[in-house]
Amino acid sequence: MNAINFGKISAALAIGTASLGLAPSANAQSLNDLINRRQGKKNEWRNFGIAGGAAGIFGLLTGNKTVAALGLGGGLYSAYRYEQDRKSQSKLAQQRAALFNRSSFTHNGQRYVRKTKWVNGKKNYYFAKAR
Repeated sequence: MNAINFGKISAALAIGTASLGLAPSANAQSLNDLINRRQGKKNEWRNFGIAGGAAGIFGLLTGNKTVAALGLGGGLYSAYRYEQDRKSQSKLAQQRAALFNRSSFTHNGQRYVRKTKWVNGKKNYYFAKAR
């Protein structure tokens, strides 16, 4: 196998591997599940970053600019996502995630129901008083 074909295969693998990290996962059923899922996703982003960096270095060593750009770009994006997941493990973020994972709650005798609102193509949640 020559370097060009191997580079194309490596690029395809890097793109395919990165897309696996973007697949949606099932909702967490409890706070403990949420914490474990968050830790797992953080580890996935770290591993994707290492794989992307390795593909980028491979592309630089073989002179394949496409593989180098895709690998390094994917590695940098994965490093960014890893850092975001690391930061989101704070206590407040966990409590907020646990709250919005619920469909409703009661506060001072008033029931609140979770609603979904789309703003600029992004899904947002809020709680409204139940009637």
